[in-house]
Amino acid sequence: MLRKNISRKCMNYQQLPQSGKTGDVSSKDGTKSWFYSDIVKDHFFHPRNFMHEDGDTSIYNAIGKVGSPACGDELRVWMKVDPKTECILDFRWQTFGCGSAIASTSMCSVMVTENDGMTLEEARAMKPQDIMERLGGLPARKFHCSVLCDKALRDAINDFYRRIGKPEKIIKEASRMIDPISKVTDHDIEEAVLEGAQTLETVQAKTKVGIGNPGVLPAVEELIRFYREKYFG
Repeated sequence: MLRKNISRKCMNYQQLPQSGKTGDVSSKDGTKSWFYSDIVKDHFFHPRNFMHEDGDTSIYNAIGKVGSPACGDELRVWMKVDPKTECILDFRWQTFGCGSAIASTSMCSVMVTENDGMTLEEARAMKPQDIMERLGGLPARKFHCSVLCDKALRDAINDFYRRIGKPEKIIKEASRMIDPISKVTDHDIEEAVLEGAQTLETVQAKTKVGIGNPGVLPAVEELIRFYREKYFG
């Protein structure tokens, strides 16, 4: 119940200026503003566990990467994992992303290393909503930033198990083709929902799914409902 309440709060975190105050970020026409919590601002201006350019990456035994620099949202993480206990001893990161991506990854790095470090099993059980809770919320249009961090963490966990020869513990997210004509997968629809598309029409505007293949629309609508419930409650 707590996670659903947090998700609803995040959906409503985009709001109009109140009492003459503008938000931290405003739309070009000035009609909408987005507000960030003090915790988000603190982690943006003072990011924890950032990997500097002169950092020694050779001491880490797990590396994760998601996104693309061409899209402006690449994220890389380095983890030092105790081979015996599988606890995360250190977590470093770099990102080419916005302030929300920086704050989300900074908070994630704190969460997985505090109290002597999460086990990999505990880290896998962590959800983007947990990062959102610790940050005090993010604008709904920035929720995908916490998901990006979550995916980089999972990629690093898979890399650790790959390095120590335990392929049975690797968990991969395989994409499923939804519309062969527009080449849209379930992951494309997931990303569209995370970026704010909440209806079939807005998802189609972003992805072109089903435009020339209306037979796939029932499956698309089902996925939209699934991802809305998964991330926003």
